[in-house]
Amino acid sequence: MDPDLFTTIPPGTRVVIRYRLAPHEQGSAGERLSDALGNVQSVTETHVVLETRGGTVSVERARITHAKAVPPPPPRRQRH
Repeated sequence: MDPDLFTTIPPGTRVVIRYRLAPHEQGSAGERLSDALGNVQSVTETHVVLETRGGTVSVERARITHAKAVPPPPPRRQRH
């Protein structure tokens, strides 16, 4: 992961983040990862907060393995 990504992108930027789940979320199968896709709401020294379609997600920066900015979603096609 680019360590400077979250110091250079402004709030509102759409990003995808891959992160390690906390031990109590992993179960017995070992280390597990999850993804979050959304717009950056805030960045602190310890957390990145995204607004996703499912709601607000706060991810500890120490758990992030990969992150990148992504383009906006394509416009929805209208049904006829």
